[in-house]
Amino acid sequence: MAAWTIEGFAIVSDDDRIADASGAMPKTLRNEADSRAFQAGLDRMDAIALGRRSHAVTANRTGRLRIVVSSTADGLERRTDGWWWNPATVETSEMLARILPEGGAVGVPGGRDVFDLFLAHGYTRFHLTRAHGVTLPGGVAVFSACDHGQTAEDVLAASGMAAGDPHVLDEANSVVLTEFIRP
Repeated sequence: MAAWTIEGFAIVSDDDRIADASGAMPKTLRNEADSRAFQAGLDRMDAIALGRRSHAVTANRTGRLRIVVSSTADGLERRTDGWWWNPATVETSEMLARILPEGGAVGVPGGRDVFDLFLAHGYTRFHLTRAHGVTLPGGVAVFSACDHGQTAEDVLAASGMAAGDPHVLDEANSVVLTEFIRP
C-alpha cells in the first residue's frame, strides 16, 4: 500500500503572517538562511503543492512537479505546468494516489488556504520558521485560526503535532526554525 508524507514549509512574522496586507511576501520576511533550508527541504520532495497565486508568481526554475490547488481546475487535470487540483471535487487521498501512485513526499509551501487544507488532511512534518522582530499588521495569516488569536504553534500542537527543539538559522536576524512532527 502506498504511503505519503506531507511536509509544510513556512516563514512567519511575530504576528503569524506569511504575507503583508497586499498578499505579497515582503522583504522583511525574506531571509537567506531560511531560503537555503527551505529550498533544501523542497529538493527532498517528490511533488510540491501550492496555491494558484503562489504558482503564478513563483517561477519553477528547478522543474519540480507541482500540484496547483485551484477552484478553477476541473477535478484533477494534468497541464503543461503541473497537476491542477480542485479539492472541492477530488479528495486529497484520491489526488495523492493518482499523482504519486507509489507513494512519496509532498511539500506544501502555501499559501494560507493550502496550509489549512493540508492541516485538515494531517501534516507528517511542518517546518515553521519565525522571523522575530517582524510584524505585518493586516497581513495574511499562515493558518486561518491565527486570525482568531491562535499562534501557528498553537494550531500545529492542536492538530496533534509535537514541536522539536528550535534551531537558530540566522542569529543576527533572529530567525528560528522549529520542526513540528506527528508522533
